[in-house]
Amino acid sequence: MEKAKVYFTKEITPESLVKIYEALGVELKGKVGVKISTGEPGGHNYLKPELIKDIVNKLNANIIECCTAYAGRRMDPKEHMEAVKEHGFTEIANVDIMDAEGEFEIPANGKHLDVNIVGEHLKNYDSILNLAHFKGHAMGGFGGVIKNQSIGIASTAGKTYIHTAGATRKASELWDRLPEQNAFLESMAESAKSVADYMKGNILYIDVMNNLSVDCDCDSNPEDPCMKDIGILASVDPVAVDQACIDLIWNSDDAGKEHFKERVERQKGRHILPYAEEIGLGTREYELISID
Repeated sequence: MEKAKVYFTKEITPESLVKIYEALGVELKGKVGVKISTGEPGGHNYLKPELIKDIVNKLNANIIECCTAYAGRRMDPKEHMEAVKEHGFTEIANVDIMDAEGEFEIPANGKHLDVNIVGEHLKNYDSILNLAHFKGHAMGGFGGVIKNQSIGIASTAGKTYIHTAGATRKASELWDRLPEQNAFLESMAESAKSVADYMKGNILYIDVMNNLSVDCDCDSNPEDPCMKDIGILASVDPVAVDQACIDLIWNSDDAGKEHFKERVERQKGRHILPYAEEIGLGTREYELISID
């Protein structure tokens, strides 16, 4: 597989988000969903409405989300929408909680997952901008576009199915059915691949490397960022763009990177990248192209 192109800018502004999308040279057509994490109330590191407003409006898109599999403000669709409003997202676009009216299965055909269970409203979209806040994660080690496309687009039952590597769909059983770590990471890759296949490749990928906490936006009480902001990366290849983010951290001279690396390594987080490459989601080989 030839090297993927990953575009990079150090500037993190509404204008630079539009600029890096345009650098990809691919137009998202039809009904577009912008998949972000709207953030668990109490947390503060999620991508803010004022940052993403211009790109969402340019695409005339809905912001799309699904409910969580853990107890909190975003497990129930109505509570979730209230949290979305509190964080200001409904002021910039329509927000679609895609599993508010149900879910459906798409083929996964993986080693761990036979299917992926996603929000019913995914059927309404022709293309997706996968707009991820790159950060650490207590369970996955790190979260970027692969996690945003796997856990993020799965329904509550689907999230449970991924987290347990296909053992159960019942959220009440999640914490009692956790698998060996690599099986969880591989299940995330398999579910992300299932979404890419279902959308027939009509997805573009952006990682925003700001507010670099070791904790996810799903955490209501995350650690403060341990590194300085790095920039925005974009690609048509999800594996390449997540790999590039990891490489930028590993090669950084920021002293805070050791704490971030410890979180990733503790959870064997980098394992997801070669596995995602193995199953055909993308390539880890890339060319980093600065647009500054």
